[in-house]
Amino acid sequence: MRRVLLLPLLVGVLTACTQVPVVESPPEPTAPAEPTELVVGVEDLGAGFNPHLLAHTSPMTTAVASLVLPSVFRPAVDGTLVLDPTIATSAEVVSTEPFTVSYELNLEASWSTNTPIAAEDFVFLWEQMRADPGAVDAAGYRLITEVRSRAGGKAVDVVFAAPYPAWRTLFADLLPAHLLKDAPGQWSGATVGGLPASGGPFRLATVDPGRGEVVLARNDTYWDTPAVLDTLVLRRLDDTAMAAGLAAGDVDIGLPEADPAVRTALGGVTPAPGVQPAPLPTVTQLGLRADGGPLADAAARRGVAALIDRDAVRQAVAPEALLADAFALAPSQPGYAATAPEGAPSRPDPAAAEQQLLAAGWVRDAEGVWTLDGQPVALLVGAAEERAEDGRVAQLVAAQLAVAGIDASVVELPAAQLFTEPVAAPGQVPGAGTAVPGTTTPATTAPAPTTAPAAPGTVAGSATPTAAPASADGRVDVIVGPRTVGGDPGTELASDYGCPLPTALVPDPPAGPTGFCEPMVQFLLESLAAGGQPEDAQRLGAAEELLWNRLPALPLFQPVSLVVSTPAAEAATGVGPGPLVTGPLADAHLWRAPPE
Repeated sequence: MRRVLLLPLLVGVLTACTQVPVVESPPEPTAPAEPTELVVGVEDLGAGFNPHLLAHTSPMTTAVASLVLPSVFRPAVDGTLVLDPTIATSAEVVSTEPFTVSYELNLEASWSTNTPIAAEDFVFLWEQMRADPGAVDAAGYRLITEVRSRAGGKAVDVVFAAPYPAWRTLFADLLPAHLLKDAPGQWSGATVGGLPASGGPFRLATVDPGRGEVVLARNDTYWDTPAVLDTLVLRRLDDTAMAAGLAAGDVDIGLPEADPAVRTALGGVTPAPGVQPAPLPTVTQLGLRADGGPLADAAARRGVAALIDRDAVRQAVAPEALLADAFALAPSQPGYAATAPEGAPSRPDPAAAEQQLLAAGWVRDAEGVWTLDGQPVALLVGAAEERAEDGRVAQLVAAQLAVAGIDASVVELPAAQLFTEPVAAPGQVPGAGTAVPGTTTPATTAPAPTTAPAAPGTVAGSATPTAAPASADGRVDVIVGPRTVGGDPGTELASDYGCPLPTALVPDPPAGPTGFCEPMVQFLLESLAAGGQPEDAQRLGAAEELLWNRLPALPLFQPVSLVVSTPAAEAATGVGPGPLVTGPLADAHLWRAPPE
């Protein structure tokens, strides 16, 4: 019996000893995946990357900010602001006296430097916005009296001087305080060449003005769903090169300015690309200098405006742009309606212009030249040297004024200078309607314009200035530039046309570039910024009427770009115009690269 039991055991042992082991071959090495890239053609690279500075306002800045910088709220396609849970888990009004908003920040949210996105970033943005002369839509930030940090900086309480229903518009596009607060130039100079850190799905990898490229790379430290693309290349191209790139497959999406020339160039692309209009979140306007010089009197501003053919300027510079006839809303926004009065300055009216200029003390001599205080009136029209379209507007405006008997010259200045201290340096005297970049000397040598000092107890700049002819101090009288739209209308009006009042925190607040400041307008604009009242529609109408009467600026048009995509790119991205304030690239972190 024992032999029977041992036999199977012996057989098993022998079998095991004679079995040849199987050697598995190592796996075949797999080639690394090709990096995924999508190329977007753009008009230009802009002047900088700080979305809170008027000098940096451009489609490029908007696109980069939407993908790189963190925002507590982001706009949906219909413009409704929605909490971004990757940045804040909650944001709500916790007190009405004083009005206080509490933010609970996402514990994982951090900059690409691994520094938490925290209360110090809120404080930094608030401090810069309330005191910087070139800030965009700053009125809401000026209502804030205190920003308190809790929970190690991951909770923030913001206290306001008055109820502010538009509080959700604040603290968008936060900037890295830990890198910028001690940097030379802080948030203006330090952001001209890029952004030092990312708090979004992409990071700003390279900015190469020489090659005309900005490259966004996936932010590998991003704590939420990573971007699908490895890189998003924004390449500066003219109309012909953009059309050729789309045809060859070297460019996937184009964002050119809408005009007949680019449509002609695109007409030869096969297969035909998709083309969608995309209005920009700006209105091009003429800021009229109100704090001194020939345009200090509102009648003079109305008279000069009545000489300008706004539609002719639009047709010549941006024929597909939308003519703007209101201050609060842009033509592409829901609820927009023209508020311009009948006749001048809605359209040119030489008779009305003459009546207004005579009322302002101007005199027309026998040769048809307008004079003031015995001197020929000379106006300096300024445009930012980084904004080519604004330069063309300035040339046309100066030419129209010259035909009407006003000596008008054009000067191009750096945007950062034009929108904060619009004064040109001495230099060569340009002829009427010509430009000398960076320098100019007005065509007259009349005494410098003077401004009557404010009476004791009044806000500086609110007193009526004494008008004087254009002077040798280089004052820019007409400023061509953008104003932002798409946010809260009351806040935007108060930011663009109000005069900030001194406070304990900011005893000497910066004035706007035109120096416009009138108490009766200021009170109405402040009430609109506070908002939330049943009579807001009436107040808005009253504000429009006052602004057309006092004319701190003359609206011209809302620029429009095109979203051009190859069929493959459109299928891979679903690209469209996007929300007005963030634009076509707002969802680029979700895009796939088109197939080869």
